[in-house]
Amino acid sequence: MKISCLFFCLLSMCWLYLTPTTGNKILQFGPCTISMNVNEIRASFRAIKATIQAKDAIRTISILSYPYSLHNFNSADRCCIIHHLLRFYVDKVFKHCETEDSHVNRKISSIANSFLSIKKKFRKCNEQNACNCGEEAIEKYKQILTNYGQLNIASAAMKSLGELDILLDWMEKAH
Repeated sequence: MKISCLFFCLLSMCWLYLTPTTGNKILQFGPCTISMNVNEIRASFRAIKATIQAKDAIRTISILSYPYSLHNFNSADRCCIIHHLLRFYVDKVFKHCETEDSHVNRKISSIANSFLSIKKKFRKCNEQNACNCGEEAIEKYKQILTNYGQLNIASAAMKSLGELDILLDWMEKAH
């Protein structure tokens, strides 16, 4: 009996050491803690970034960048803004990003599925710990929507996708 327990323990330890890590990071947004694989999203984005940004002919408008930067939020507003941004990317951006390149479309779909999964996790947390939106968060989100609305839907979606690294950087630094 002791030998079988010892064998089971050794087998379990070997399995743990040989199993690749998932790459998930735990990110904190106000009262919500979300586990997500940022490296996988970044890898998919890196594979298509040049193609997506090459399609962006309008360089004078930015959706997420300065002066409406995501980097100047107090911790209480992070929960609110990430809730809005996840919904924004899932509902407005990914639905309108399509190219002639099937490889790029698959990468976009992979990123969109990751965001949908994160959005579902976040919705569960938000239902339990309602995120309060301060005035600054509401104003910055409205400005993001205004920037998005200045372009036609396809151009705005591609520009927003091309700025995904700005959002990912903010998400990782915000926790």
